[in-house]
Amino acid sequence: MKLLKNRKGLTLIELLIVVIILGALAAIAIPRMSQNSTTAKQRACQTNLSTMNTQIELYNANNGTWPTLNAITTDANYFPNGAPACPSSGVYTLSGTTNRVSCSIHGS
Repeated sequence: MKLLKNRKGLTLIELLIVVIILGALAAIAIPRMSQNSTTAKQRACQTNLSTMNTQIELYNANNGTWPTLNAITTDANYFPNGAPACPSSGVYTLSGTTNRVSCSIHGS
């Protein structure tokens, strides 16, 4: 009987250990990726809110009146690429008392 001194390949135990390690790494990484996606959407929405509020104040400074949300977001002078959309499918609304935009999902 010839002994295999120069064996090549992996044993079943070695393969199982590699699979277990990869599974543990995936269990750590996947929730973090999901959390990062949620955080990115919140920050993108906050950036949209800040931009819209700044443009509303600029419109007021230029015209002396407060615009409606539709009027400001459809004006190519203030939003040349069109109205911003919430990345989480929220709805932006303009308060008539504070003249500030808020999001139905992420607040203000």
